[in-house]
Amino acid sequence: MRTFFLYLLFIPFLQASELQAIKNVRLIPTDWADGDSFRVEFPDGSQHTIRLYGADSIEWHITNESDATRLRSQRRYFGISSFRGSYAESIRLAKTVAEAASLRTVAMLSSPFTVHTSFADGRGSAQYKRIYGFVTTSEGKDLATVLVSEGLARAYGVMRSTPDGQSHTDYLDLLKDTELVAAGKAKGAWAYTDWDSLTEERQKQRSENQEERVALGTQTTTKSININSASRDELMRIPGVGEVTALAIIQARPFDQVEDLTRVRGIGDKTLDKLRPWVKVK
Repeated sequence: MRTFFLYLLFIPFLQASELQAIKNVRLIPTDWADGDSFRVEFPDGSQHTIRLYGADSIEWHITNESDATRLRSQRRYFGISSFRGSYAESIRLAKTVAEAASLRTVAMLSSPFTVHTSFADGRGSAQYKRIYGFVTTSEGKDLATVLVSEGLARAYGVMRSTPDGQSHTDYLDLLKDTELVAAGKAKGAWAYTDWDSLTEERQKQRSENQEERVALGTQTTTKSININSASRDELMRIPGVGEVTALAIIQARPFDQVEDLTRVRGIGDKTLDKLRPWVKVK
């Protein structure tokens, strides 16, 4: 099973500016928060929505087609997309795990905590402004690691060096190993995994991702997208840009010119030429 998990999906790392440690941060209760994304208040009174580095909890609140598509991808990742032959039961179980992740985050952040952030833009949809960050609880625990260790999140997302000096690769390896242990102990979502069909489910997701990229490549548009301000969903409308590349672009901001996109892993000169008609920098 160890070998099987080595191909865990993750967003390519790109180092941003230095992290700032914001202490005595408080959680703001909301009715939309997930385990990995939530509202906080800094000591200066400013409010922000934090998106965790390295961990991706299952979507709990499904409000549009994009949310539903993401939920299906997460269910396939955990091998529960058709629990006992029922999509409805799979969705119910997935949302149960999603709720548990949100409640776990609320419990762990009931006391003031520390946010480490460089204020990198972590928006998903254009409706919500989010910043990426590490969260250290009042007990000194990394929130993302805890969620992964309890099967309440997958090791997936934007990576960077940690507040304690771990490289992005070391942090990724830690999260992958933590996820492996959680799966072996059938924790959280892993308690419902159909191991016989997991490989097939993930392959379906990869095939659909490829199909979408091909389909997008046949579309034309007269509107170019500002890569310094576009949301994840907006970037994914660019032909050839999937979620992995979209989040990597967000992490690499700001760009002074379109040519700076080549510092995003996976975007070389040939790919840049294909993207030029649809991108701009303001």
